Amino acid sequence: MQALDHQQQLFMVESGQIYRAWIDALRHARGYRYGMRWTSSKGRQYLVRLHDARGNGKSLGPRSAQTEALYVSFSEGKVRAEERLRSLVKRLQDQARLNRAARLGRLPNIVGDIVLGLAAAGLDRDFCVVGTHAIYGYEGMAGVHCRMDLLASGDVDLLFDPRRPLRLVTAKLDERGLLGLLRRIDSSFQALADEPFRAANDKGFMVDLIVPERDLRETTPVTFGNEDLVAVEVPNLHWLVNAPKLEAIVICADGRPVLLRVPDPRAFALHKAWLSDRRDREPIKKGRDRAQALLVTELLLKHLPALPFDPSRLRFFTAEMLAAARHALERDSAIVLPGL
Repeated sequence: MQALDHQQQLFMVESGQIYRAWIDALRHARGYRYGMRWTSSKGRQYLVRLHDARGNGKSLGPRSAQTEALYVSFSEGKVRAEERLRSLVKRLQDQARLNRAARLGRLPNIVGDIVLGLAAAGLDRDFCVVGTHAIYGYEGMAGVHCRMDLLASGDVDLLFDPRRPLRLVTAKLDERGLLGLLRRIDSSFQALADEPFRAANDKGFMVDLIVPERDLRETTPVTFGNEDLVAVEVPNLHWLVNAPKLEAIVICADGRPVLLRVPDPRAFALHKAWLSDRRDREPIKKGRDRAQALLVTELLLKHLPALPFDPSRLRFFTAEMLAAARHALERDSAIVLPGL
């Protein structure tokens, strides 16, 4: 684990500032994307505000001094929004070059593309990146770089909280679903016939849509459109879905900054440690679970003292689970977690 130098730290801070301004400008500009237009009906003209690509919209009233002023104001606002977005895109590109030169690029570009696609659609608070790729977020919080062999992964897990209204997410995805968003990023993404929760592209990179195991009475599939991915229920994920979510700026391999939403790193470390001791866990995964748990625990203890292993802040875990995780972490290691 290597701490960032002062120049790298500066670029990380600047990347975060530019990213936040850019995503705000992008969303503002997207508000103008369908436009306004005049339509004729029964010999009169009406101003219509469009709200989808099919031409559907809402009438703002017949042509008058008031609606003409609305049209002019909208047109001028659109020009200003597009100019601001172009300026921030240029700043983002310049910062990406600096980030590459400073060797800050870490997150695989395809994961960055997916995270940016969700953010552009206003879905960055609806999904959470869990699994191996979450560690990039913990690196960003701590200002360090970890061993790449523990971060390598050929898939990304997107956790959705099924308690959230599905219709709101579906509306943001324009009824084309999560798979439609993935295909706009990479047209080769296809849902796997025998694993409908998973999409893979031509390079074999996979995206999994997962939810925690639900009550048997919950029978409605978690999906966001026709022929979309259908989430798979994964046991023992309720701890992660109930844990606080944190956000961190991370840098893609090509230098672009993205904002990654991840579970509290304490929840990640404890959950991975608990998994590593489970008898029903696949043996090939248990060693990697333990190594990642130790890595994130060490990162917390050394670089994130504001996130202590305090049971009062970990109430989303049971006492039995905390005891089992502590035992797994402290066994054959120098780690001591007296708070648990």
